[in-house]
Amino acid sequence: MFDEKEAGAGRRSNFDRQLAASIEAAADWLSARQKPEGYWVGRLESNACMEAQWILAFWFMGLENHHLRPRLAQSLRETQREDGAWQIYYGAPAGDINTTVEAYAALRSMGDRKDAPHMVKAREWIMSKGGLKNIRVFTRYWLALIGEWPWEKTPNLPPEVIFFPNWFVFSIYNFAQWARATLMPIAVLSARRPSRPLPASRRLDELFPDGRDTYNYAYPDKPGAGFLDAFFLTADKILHGLQSFGATAGVGLMRRGALSRSLEWIIKHQDADGVWGGIQPPWIYSLMALYNEGYAHDHAVVAKGLAALDDPRWRVDVGEATWIQASTSPVWDTVLTLLAFEDCDLNQRQEKEVEKAIDWLLAQQVLRPGDWSVKCPKLEPGGWAFEYKNYFYPDTDDTAVALIALAPFRNDPKWKGKGVETAIEKGLNWLIGMQCKNGGWGAFDKDNDKKILTKIPFCDFGEALDPPSVDVTAHIIEAFGKLGIGKNHPSMVRALDYIKAEQEADGAWFGRWGVNYVYGTGAVLPALEAIGEDMTQAYIRKASDWLILHQNEDGGWGESCASYMDPKQMGRGKSTASQTAWALMGLAAVGRTEDERAIADGVQFLIERQKDGTWEEPEYTGTGFPGYGVGATIKLNDPLLQERLKQGPELSRAFMINYNLYRHYFPLMAMGRVRKMMAGA
Repeated sequence: MFDEKEAGAGRRSNFDRQLAASIEAAADWLSARQKPEGYWVGRLESNACMEAQWILAFWFMGLENHHLRPRLAQSLRETQREDGAWQIYYGAPAGDINTTVEAYAALRSMGDRKDAPHMVKAREWIMSKGGLKNIRVFTRYWLALIGEWPWEKTPNLPPEVIFFPNWFVFSIYNFAQWARATLMPIAVLSARRPSRPLPASRRLDELFPDGRDTYNYAYPDKPGAGFLDAFFLTADKILHGLQSFGATAGVGLMRRGALSRSLEWIIKHQDADGVWGGIQPPWIYSLMALYNEGYAHDHAVVAKGLAALDDPRWRVDVGEATWIQASTSPVWDTVLTLLAFEDCDLNQRQEKEVEKAIDWLLAQQVLRPGDWSVKCPKLEPGGWAFEYKNYFYPDTDDTAVALIALAPFRNDPKWKGKGVETAIEKGLNWLIGMQCKNGGWGAFDKDNDKKILTKIPFCDFGEALDPPSVDVTAHIIEAFGKLGIGKNHPSMVRALDYIKAEQEADGAWFGRWGVNYVYGTGAVLPALEAIGEDMTQAYIRKASDWLILHQNEDGGWGESCASYMDPKQMGRGKSTASQTAWALMGLAAVGRTEDERAIADGVQFLIERQKDGTWEEPEYTGTGFPGYGVGATIKLNDPLLQERLKQGPELSRAFMINYNLYRHYFPLMAMGRVRKMMAGA
C-alpha cells in the first residue's frame, strides 16, 4: 500500500505493529463487555425531554412520590447548559425551546423555586426566545396534561381514526412506526382532555407574564403554508368544536367504541419487556392513557410498563442522577460488533464470544407478523428488531446487518443444523418483500411516504413518515453482496438505480440514520464494492473525492449535527472516531492508490487517540430524525426553511443520538478493512 521508498520499510513495519496492537486492544475491550446472554449494548444518549417527561408523567399518574422523580430531576440539573437552556445534542450552537420548557415544567413540579438561580436562567432563556409561542405539539400536550395549556389549543386526534380502513390515506398504518405507536395513546388522551394541575405554588404563571386570559395559544404561523395547511387547521377547529359539543350534549356517536378499540390496540402492542414500540414516546403515553382510563398502577399491563423503568437495560444511574434511555440497541450493537470481529479476522481469537453472540442473535429473529404485515399480508416474517423485545417492529436496517454478520457462518460445519441458513433465507425473503416502489427501503414499513400526512397539525414534532433512505438501502445492498447475490438480481437493479439517483451533485450521499453525509457516503461505497460494482466509475470517484476533500488536518473526519440544517456544515466538524471510521471504510472499499496517504493518516488518527482500548466521543453521530417532517432529505436552500420548520442548526424538531458503542466497533471495523486492503495491495 504505502510507498516504502518514501516511507521506509521500518516505518511500514512499525505501522503494522501499531495497527495490530490497536485492533487487539479494541477486541479485548469489547470481549470484556459482552453480556452474559451473549449480546453487546451501549448507552443510548438523547436529550433531557426523556427525564422531564417521566417526571411529569409520574405527577399526572398520581405517582409524585415515585422513587425515580428526585433522581430524574437531578439529571436535569446536571445537563442544563450554562446559558440556562437544555440542548438536543452535544455541542449544539443553541438550546432547544421545547426541551427547555419541558425541563423547566418538570423541575417546577418537583418544587424547584422559580427564583432559584438555575430556574431564573432557564426562564430568562425561554422568554428571550419568544416564550411559549413556538413550542411544538408534544410540549403543548405536556402542558395540557398538567393544566398549563388549554386542550382546545392542542391538535385534536380523534380516536375514531382506529376505524379507518388500510386503503384510506389517513389510516394509522400510513404513519411511521414511531408516529403510529404514539398517535394511538395520544388520541385516547385527546378524547378525554385530562389534566392534573400542579399545586398553586408550582404553577407556571411566570411563563405567562401578561396573564393566561390574554395569551395567544394559536399555532404559530408557517411561512409558505398552502391550501392543505389551512384545510387541516380548519378541520382541527371543527373537530375540537364537535368534541366540545358532544361532551356538553352527551352525544358520543362512535367515540365509546373507538376508545375501546384504541385501548385494545395499545394493550396488544405492549412489548414483552413492558415498554411500547421499543421507544420512549409510545411507552410513556400508553401508560398515561391506560391510567386515565381506569387501569390501576397494579394492573398487569401498567405495572409491567412501570417496572421497566427499574430495569437496568433501560435505566442508567450515575451518582445521584438517573437517565431513562429513549430506546435500546442490543441487536444493532451486537451485529456491528460481530462485523468488526469478522473484518479484523478475529472470529477464532474471540471464538467463545462470537459463538455466544451468534446463538443469541439467532434467537432474536422475529418470526411473527408485525405492523409491517398490514401492507404485506402474504409476506413471511424474518426480520430483526433494534431493541430487546420489539416483536411488532422489526426493521430492515438491523435485518440487513444481521445477515452480513451471519454470512461468514453459513457454510461453517460447526453451525450446520443450528439454523443459520434458515435464518438467512427468511431474512433475505423478508427484505425482498419490503422493498419500496422506488427501489429503496424504509426502516420499518413499505412505501410509507404519503406526504399529505405531514400537513396535519399533530405532525409538527419531527418525522411522521418512514420513506426509503440511502443508508438503509446501502446496508441491504451490502448484505445481498455478502451473501453472493449480484447486482443483476431484480431487487438490486432497482436498488442501484435508487442509490445513483440519490447522490448529491458534489458526490456525497445523505445520511438519514447517522450524521450525516459522511455516514451516507461511508455506507454506500462498501455496498457498491460488495455487490460487484466497477469501483473506477466516475460517480464512485466523485464520492471518494468528496471524502478526501473533507478530511481534517488531524487526519480524521467529523461532521456536526448542524449539517442537517446548515449546508455549510456538510462534512465539517471536529474529528470523531466513528465518523473517521465511516470515511475510511468508504475509501478502503474504493481502494484508489491516490487515497493511500489519506487512509494512512485516518488510521493513524484512530491509533493515536485510542485510550485503554477504546475512544472518547461525546459528540452525537446517530440520528432518530433530522426534523424535516417528511422523513427524507430536503433541500436546504429555502431562505424561509428555518422559520417554516421552526428549527435552525440547534435542531429543535430533531432527535439526535449518541450511541456509546459507535466510537468503538466502527473504528475496529475500519482498521480491519484497511489492514486487508494493505495486505492485498
